[in-house]
Parts: sequence; structure tokens; C-alpha cells
Amino acid sequence: MRYAVTLAPDDNGTILVTAPDIPEVVTFGEDRDDALARAVDAIETAIMGAMAAREDVPTPKAGGADYVTLPALSSAKIELYQAMRADGVGKAALAKRLGVALPQVDRLIDLKHSSRLDAIERAFSALGRSMTIVVKAAA
Repeated sequence: MRYAVTLAPDDNGTILVTAPDIPEVVTFGEDRDDALARAVDAIETAIMGAMAAREDVPTPKAGGADYVTLPALSSAKIELYQAMRADGVGKAALAKRLGVALPQVDRLIDLKHSSRLDAIERAFSALGRSMTIVVKAAA
């Protein structure tokens, strides 16, 4: 998942960061690299808030000069959450399909938990989906 961000000089010598697709994202950095690193954390935090409130995760739509890409594990967890919502499958129902306790499903969609990819892949399978990983040359 790749979100556009806007970088602007702030009045205190830092760089202000916002994300057009997620209005609640506002952070800053000491320089461009720091600002972009903090933007990833701010976007993940906003998405975790949406997930906790059982809301849709904002889809990256905006264009711009600057982007941040969420970590692959976070992207997989967000996609799993979106698949559950699309199918009307709650956490308890997914836990039952997987034959696991509810806290295990909670961890599968917790962006701060280091879940194993095979566990996420199994959850997708329980939803009738498959997960594919694509590796590309860096730009």
C-alpha cells in the first residue's frame, strides 16, 4: 500500500507531513527522510484507529510528488481486514473457521504485532482467497 504525502516547511524549521487520503494524519520530521519515516507510523496509527472502530480503511487514491509505502506485513494485515469486511466475516467467525482462539485473530490484524506470513495466508484461505507476494527491482 502506497500513500501520497504532502511535505511542507513548518514555522519551526521542521517538515510538516499530511496525507491527502487520510485527513487525520499530521506529523513532522527534522528533515525529509525523518518526515517520511514518521509518515509511515502516522498512517499506520490512523489505519489502526479505523480498524478498531470497525470502519473502512482509506484507499490510497491521491497522487503527488511524495509517497510512503507501508511495510509488506502491514499491507497484508490491512488486506485481510478489508477481505473480512467485504465478506461480512467478523473476528469470531474467522477464529472459528481457523480453529483458533479469538486473540489469535486479533493479532493477525494488529499492525504492531509481528504475525507470521503463513498464518495470514491461512486466514486468507479461510476467506476463499490467496495471497501472492511480488518482488520488484527498487526504483
